[in-house]
Parts: sequence; C-alpha cells; structure tokens
Amino acid sequence: MIADPHSDLTALKGVGPSLARKLQKLGLLRVEDLLFLLPLRYEDRTQLVKLGALVPGQRCLVSGEVLLSETVYRGRRNLLVRIGDGSGQLTLRFFHFSRQQQAQFQAGVQLTCFGECRRGSAGFEMIHPEYRIVRDRDAAATNEALTPIYPATEGVQQGRLRNLTDQALRAMQATPPRELLPAEITSKLGMPSLADAISYLHRPPPDADVGQLLLGKHPCQQRLAFEELLAHYLSLRSLRALAETEDARALTDGDKEVRALIDALPFQLTGAQNRVSKEILDDLSRPHPMMRLIQGDVGSGKTVVAAIACLKAIACGVQAAIMAPTELLAEQHWRNFCDWFRPLGIEPAWLSGSQRVAARRASLEAIADGSAQLAVGTHALFQEGVTFSDLALVVIDEQHRFGVHQRMALRDKGKASGEQPHQLVMTATPIPRTLAMAAYADLDTSVIDELPPGRRPVSTIAIPDTRRAEVIERVRSACASGQQAYWVCPLIEESDVLDYQAAEASYQALTEALPELRIGLVHGRMRAAEKERGMRAFKEGLIQLLVATTVIEVGVDVPNASLMIIENAERMGLSQLHQLRGRVGRGAKQSHCVLLYKPPLGRIAKQRLAVLRDTNDGFVVAQRDLELRGPGELLGTRQTGLPDYRVADLSRDAELMPQVQMTAEALRQSSEETAAAIVRRWLGDAGRYGKV
Repeated sequence: MIADPHSDLTALKGVGPSLARKLQKLGLLRVEDLLFLLPLRYEDRTQLVKLGALVPGQRCLVSGEVLLSETVYRGRRNLLVRIGDGSGQLTLRFFHFSRQQQAQFQAGVQLTCFGECRRGSAGFEMIHPEYRIVRDRDAAATNEALTPIYPATEGVQQGRLRNLTDQALRAMQATPPRELLPAEITSKLGMPSLADAISYLHRPPPDADVGQLLLGKHPCQQRLAFEELLAHYLSLRSLRALAETEDARALTDGDKEVRALIDALPFQLTGAQNRVSKEILDDLSRPHPMMRLIQGDVGSGKTVVAAIACLKAIACGVQAAIMAPTELLAEQHWRNFCDWFRPLGIEPAWLSGSQRVAARRASLEAIADGSAQLAVGTHALFQEGVTFSDLALVVIDEQHRFGVHQRMALRDKGKASGEQPHQLVMTATPIPRTLAMAAYADLDTSVIDELPPGRRPVSTIAIPDTRRAEVIERVRSACASGQQAYWVCPLIEESDVLDYQAAEASYQALTEALPELRIGLVHGRMRAAEKERGMRAFKEGLIQLLVATTVIEVGVDVPNASLMIIENAERMGLSQLHQLRGRVGRGAKQSHCVLLYKPPLGRIAKQRLAVLRDTNDGFVVAQRDLELRGPGELLGTRQTGLPDYRVADLSRDAELMPQVQMTAEALRQSSEETAAAIVRRWLGDAGRYGKV
C-alpha cells in the first residue's frame, strides 16, 4: 500500500516510533517532508573504477574478489579485507565490526564497495567503505542514477533515508503535490513542474549535469529555491502587515527639543544623517509601530540619529531604551547620551550586569517610576525584574549580536500599556540590497551612506608574516609619535589544530620585542570586568598597544588609535576584517591597517585581501563577502531569527529576489489562500517567526 504524502511518517514501511523521533530531528514529521529533504550532494556510483586506476582522495565505486581477510592488533583491533580485480588490489579497513560481519568476508566472495581511496601502509585502502556482497556475478554492480547524500542525524543511515525517500516519491506519483506558483511565473522563468523537480533532484539520471547540481544552478533546484524564498518573503510581509494593524503611540511633539539638540551638537549632521532622521521622525508620528533598520558603515554616525529618535520619544512624555551587545559599547552610548541630554535636563539611566547592588536598585526604581526617561544598557535591560513605566521606543545597536528572543523580550517590556513600542535596529554591517530584501522584508530600511567630513579612508596593505619584524618596527614608530595601535589575533591560546598566532603568545612576543611600550591584552576568556578595564585603559591612553582577539570588533571609539595589525587575516571573512579595520580611522590623522597573512595564499584568500586593499566602502565589501562566503557570516544567521533554508541560498539565489518580491506582492493582492499555502508548505508552524 502506498502512503499518502500528508500522512504521518509512521505510515511508511520500516518507520516505528523510535525512528520517527530520530527523523523529527531533521524536521521530518509527514511523508511530504521527505520530498523537501533534498540531497546535500551526489556521488557517482554509475561507473566502476578499476583498482589499478585508483587516485588518492577519490571517492569511487570499485568491485573485486576477496583475497584475504584477517584481524590484526595495531594499537586497536582492525579487520583488514584485501580485494583484487586483476588490475590491482585494495585493502578495506574496519575498526568497528561484528563476528557476523567478519564471517561475510570469505575468500572468493565478490564485493562492490564505495568510499574514499587513500594511501595506506600496504598500498591503497578504504576505511569503513559502504559495501555489498554480489551474489550474482552477472548482476549490475553499478547504480542507474547518481546517489544522493542527505543531511544526516544520529541513528539514521544514508541507506535508510534513500529507502524512505523512495517510498515518499512513490507516494508523490500517486498524489502529486499541488502547484502553487502561478503558471505564468514558472513559464516565464523556464521552470519544471514541482513534481518533476523533486523527482529529478532526489534521483538524478546518470547523464545529469553534476557540476550544475553542485553549484545549485540546475533549473530543478532554482524551481524549489524560488518557492522557498517566496515562502519566507511572504511570511515576513505578513508579519509586517500584522504590525501595521497594531497600535503604537503617535509621537507628534518634540520638534523644538530635537532642534535644540541638533543645534547644540559640536558637529554638523551629514546629509545622510539628516535624511535618515527625517524618515525615523515621520515613522514615529504614526499610530502604528515603526519597524526600521538603519544600516551605516563603521563610523557613519548612527548613534546620534538614535539619540534624535530617543529625544523625540522623551519630549512626548514616554520612555526610550537603547541596548548594546557589550558593556563597554553600552557605556560609550550612555556617556554620549549623558553629554547630549544632560544640558536638556534629561538624566539617562544605566543598567548592566556588573553594576553594584545599590546602583542597580536605583536604576530599576527610576525606570519603573518613569523618572528615568531613557535607559541605556546591555541585555540586562530585558531581564526579569526590569519594569518600564511607559516604554514607547526600543533601539537595538549591532542587532546581529543579539538573538531574536532577546530582542523580542525587550520589545515586550513596552506592551504593558496595550500599545506596541516603536522599534529601531542598527547595524554597522552594510547589507547588499538583494540580501536585505530577503532577510529584512518586515523592516523599512534606511542607509547612512556618508561619512562625517574630515574622515580619511584607512590605508590598507597586506604583508606576509615573514616580514613580521618590519611590522613590529612600524608599531614602535607609531607609538613613539604619540599614536596608539591594535594588534588583533584570532585565537586566545596556542592550538594544536590551528596554526593561528594566539593572542597570549603574541602578547608575550610583543612585550619582549617592544619593552619600552605599555602593552595590554584583551580576549574573550577574561572576566567581563577585566576585559572592560583593559579596553578602558586603552581608551584613556594608559595603554599604547592593545593585543586583542576579535572581541574588539564591536568596540568603543579611540580617536588616537591610528594603526591596526590583523594576524592571519587570510582566515577571516571580509565583513569581519572590515569591522575590525573600522576601529581605527576615528580621528583626524591618517590611519593604517596591516593584514598579516601566512603564505601561500589560496585563491579565495587572495580575493578577500585584494578587496580590503582596494576599497573602504562597506557596501562593496559586504557584496563581495556575500559572493565569497554566503550570508551566514554577513548576518550572523544563527542569531538573526532567520530559519535555515532547505534549498535556497541567499548569496547564490540573490538574482531571484526581485522576481520573488513581485510574485509575492501579486499573490498578496490576488490570492491570500495560495500565499498562505506556500508559507505552510515550506515553514509549517514556523511560518510566523519574530524579528525586531
């Protein structure tokens, strides 16, 4: 009997409660879910490779007769099975085996094996290959189609997954899935039917273009990627539509106070800052919650724009809160807000995890009774016990550093009045338009694409670490002239696995090489208070050279720091390198960034470093990072609240997004039922996922 695609997995042959629980870890609940569990890659088992033609590192299908089978003890128990086919010999090595398995390998038995070939002590070998005994010498040893390799979970072998997907495919033939995409779209884009695409991707024929499949560019993959991207976009647009039906405080007063703040600033706002401020103030004047993302390159002046928004709320008699990911960055915001707001008679409250009990109690009381009109802090702001009197605006800085639940928790602090607070999120990671279209479809986006006047681009060079002595002399010279410098290392301590320069080792070496300098060390394993002391000492000029891990990526402004050395730069992503580089160049003097790398450089690493040398434009850097590494590094996908894509890839499939957007808006107008069905198919109950 063929199972129904919509039935529980236990309808399939061989699936009991235990296996169903294991499959659930892969997000598989119904038979239909198996159809959308697409292979990660494919292996070619349609051709036999002669044992005399094996190449090290090759994954291949071989066949041969058992010549010898023996158990040896070389530190641990090994089962060695030697096979031959007349052209050569191969050893199969097993570390985990049973007596029953051992008894199978009798001399003369014909085996077909698949695995990775490598050089062993006695010639070529495969370790724990997949194998089957060929009973009928005339039977075909090869497969008729490419072999799919599926995402794995503990206790579920590839063979079992292939068997289950075979059953699901038969169920699909009996009951084909509903075509949800408009016919004019599939026709325009040259896409196959959903059933044909699914069948092809699960069991590609021997003549399939494997290269195209591996790149994710096959029309069948694009058909599914398009529908999945559409589902996510529709889900986010629905979330946005829901927000627009909710009530928020319309903040219409405060123009005079905002003007007074702008006039009192010791600098002039850039055109971009003025434009983005107007967009935010317009949003705040409406009776529905603002949901706006501010993108601005490092040093573009996002904080003062956030200050204008906060002052608008305060002038309307309600509270605002701003949250930053590190205590030091939050404190920098608090000090800036104190400088700007105290002359206006506003005392910002400070809340952090390391506060003394009395100070914390005072801050909590002031926030609860409304005397603190502005609260600045870390994640301590959304913890239990923090109660706001009337929170109407939430500002999240470096939004990718917070998990979605943390951000939602702070927003929920403002629901007591029955109205949703306005939400403003900021990131110093510029996001390419197509990626922002997919990831932040529920947010309006503002871009601060202009740096304050007087800012010079950071001069960037790449130098092999064989010239380390020259770089150390450059640090000595810079510090001798009154400047400060960063020395950034990827790891905290020496690793046997990775040959990165560790921060502690670099600190010791630099202390010996530069005894005349005051050198500090900051890394992630330090206690928060210790780390804060180190950063503060550097900010106050007590330390000339700060050796640090990438914890300084989101850091404080030190205008006197004009030189940055980044070790093992070839191992880091472009966006991270750009963020680190942004720690210098905050003052009027020309700043420099030295990318120390370990030669020889791979192709991708060369491209990365070339981009950093050629441009200071964060949007150019972000686009190239997206192309080279994918969206995970750029957005911090694990923390954005974005679900994992099953088929689509935001970097690979970015070109589909304009058409996805057009299709989504057309469906929202013409058929809400179809739009909802697409979301259910791909996201299930997770169709509505929260974002700030």
